[in-house]
Amino acid sequence: MREYKLYISGILYGYVSYEGEKVYYKELDVYENKFLDKVELTKEKNLEITDFCKINLLELTDKIEYYEKHLDGKRKFLRTKYGETYELAEDNYYIQRRKKFPLNVLKRDGEIVAFLCSNREYSSILVKEGYEDITPLKAWKEIKEPIHPVKYEGMFDVEMRDGIKLSTDVFLPADIEGDIPAILVRTPYGKELNNQSYFKYVQRGYAVVIQDVRGRNLSEGEWMPNYTEVEDGDDTITWIANRPWCNKKVGMIGGSYLGYVQWAAAASGNPYLSAMVSIVCAGSAFMDLPRRGGCLTSGMLAWAFSVSQKKFKPELMERDDWEEVLNIRPLENIPEKALGYKVDFLDNWFKNQDYCKFWADSDWHARSKRTVIPTLIMSGWFDDNGMGTTQALDIVKDFPVGKRKVILGPWQHSGNSRYDLHGVDFGANALRFDIDLNFLKWFDLHLKGIENGIDKTSPVEYYTVGDNEWKTAENWPVPETEKVELFLDSNGDANTSYGDGKIVFEKPEEEKADEYEYDPNNPSIHIIDMSENEIEVPEDYTEEEKRDDMLCYTTDVLEEDFTITGDMDVELYVSSDAVDTDFIVRITDVDENGKSIKLADGILGAKYRNSFEHPEFMEEGKVYKLNILTTKISNTFKKGHRIRVTITSSAKNFIFPNSNTKDGFNSETYVIANNKIHHGGAYPSKVTVRKEK
Repeated sequence: MREYKLYISGILYGYVSYEGEKVYYKELDVYENKFLDKVELTKEKNLEITDFCKINLLELTDKIEYYEKHLDGKRKFLRTKYGETYELAEDNYYIQRRKKFPLNVLKRDGEIVAFLCSNREYSSILVKEGYEDITPLKAWKEIKEPIHPVKYEGMFDVEMRDGIKLSTDVFLPADIEGDIPAILVRTPYGKELNNQSYFKYVQRGYAVVIQDVRGRNLSEGEWMPNYTEVEDGDDTITWIANRPWCNKKVGMIGGSYLGYVQWAAAASGNPYLSAMVSIVCAGSAFMDLPRRGGCLTSGMLAWAFSVSQKKFKPELMERDDWEEVLNIRPLENIPEKALGYKVDFLDNWFKNQDYCKFWADSDWHARSKRTVIPTLIMSGWFDDNGMGTTQALDIVKDFPVGKRKVILGPWQHSGNSRYDLHGVDFGANALRFDIDLNFLKWFDLHLKGIENGIDKTSPVEYYTVGDNEWKTAENWPVPETEKVELFLDSNGDANTSYGDGKIVFEKPEEEKADEYEYDPNNPSIHIIDMSENEIEVPEDYTEEEKRDDMLCYTTDVLEEDFTITGDMDVELYVSSDAVDTDFIVRITDVDENGKSIKLADGILGAKYRNSFEHPEFMEEGKVYKLNILTTKISNTFKKGHRIRVTITSSAKNFIFPNSNTKDGFNSETYVIANNKIHHGGAYPSKVTVRKEK
């Protein structure tokens, strides 16, 4: 018989016994705060546990002996008979590669003593008794709060200022009478979905309030993503603060849309909002989704489909006909042809072409009062809401030390959950098992006043790809960087990676230009899987860079490592024979074999070069300056590699193709554009990076 204890975020939730071919489970009843009798683990219960902790307990029945035999501490890599890939990270510790929510294995004295699994917001550890202190569980001993039973206070219809009522569940620690700080979660996905993942805060002495946002699940009103979240967040926080059990301190937590609503609430200036944990937060429309740089992001359709009905339908994200869906015109026909019904919020997204009151009302960055709310920000370089985090970082950069903390890893939108992204392998330290501990300590300090030292840790922790190293800084942008200008240059033939485009570090004196034809009927590809709903993954663009409508500018082979950290400012001088067109810039890392991996990108519709409110169409023969901000990255271009900047005018899957007409992305008429990039002399097209000193 083998026995393990299952911990999630440092809390013991169950005992697992492997007895022959049977598995038994002794579960914590969170409402009574006591363990139930040991019972045989059923498939249904196992599915529930796996959904919660990401560890499939039944699957381990056959695997444990196999792992003990073959993960022997001698093999660097093992491809198991189950199709898994394991790598020896350190003495008797194996990490699982090429798997979302990898299951790592820790051995001692020839036996497996722990399994470890991380995800975006918490970690799970299955451990043999007596070995807890050689796992990340040791750090949880800092938390002195006893584990409390959970009490469901009830479901409330919380009235907003316009009379609309939002369905709200309240959970309290059952053995605390009052003076309780609260943590608010506002979600469009259904407040019952994975609500148990927030019980850990109730068990640590917090009230947890989970609310369906307007128009979703059990809440009243019209569903218009982002639209009324400033006001609704404000009203909800005030309602919580005036509950008889509340100590007038309210925190917020959540990722993606659940991050967006935090910043929207913060923009209201509500005096009771006392701490935030912002995870891969969505940003404002023309900075992030759905209108990055003024372009309409087709990559958001999978998400839009999933929230197109009152109840969340994640199955609507997965389709095998995305190619056909993306080609439907006019865009207003997409919902009915692809889903069989109209989607009101998509109609609004399609018809509100320019930045107007519709978009301004949802712009939390512009509406922010810059109130100092202690905020912990977590995101990744390859998060498709990364520009939202860029906006959040802009707000907190002037907060006092101790009121801001930032963790930026080599992660996509699903966060701290993979060692490898689309063929790019990171180090064995890429995933962290202290994220949830950081979150709890942040709330403990700012909502309970517990001096735990979280405010004395480094304000910024970030991961440098290439070096595979975690680093620290006092602020973002990282002060220990210097701006370096990468100038574009060529002899007029920068088309494809075989062309003569180059990056130089001194401004070229001679004015030249490169040109290409952009045909909306033959757009270049932004390499993603639409059904994965991840649009910023690092991918190999080597083949795409062989297209004639792709300009490539590349440094000479680097003679020493070159590390950049931050977002990049792109200054392009462009002309076109079309009245409007788009420009997509990518920064890639080219290795010794010519493999070109995208690290960051930026995008802008030319008509929005001066303002998103007032489009200005181009005139043939005139040269215009565009300024484009890219996504963030920390990457070391290793000695022997090259830095590449590519420019094109389409990115199928990422954005709907610009028609090159005044109707932009929503036109049934397309024209071919001849686009030029001017460089050198009076037109110093360049990319400004932040190089680590």
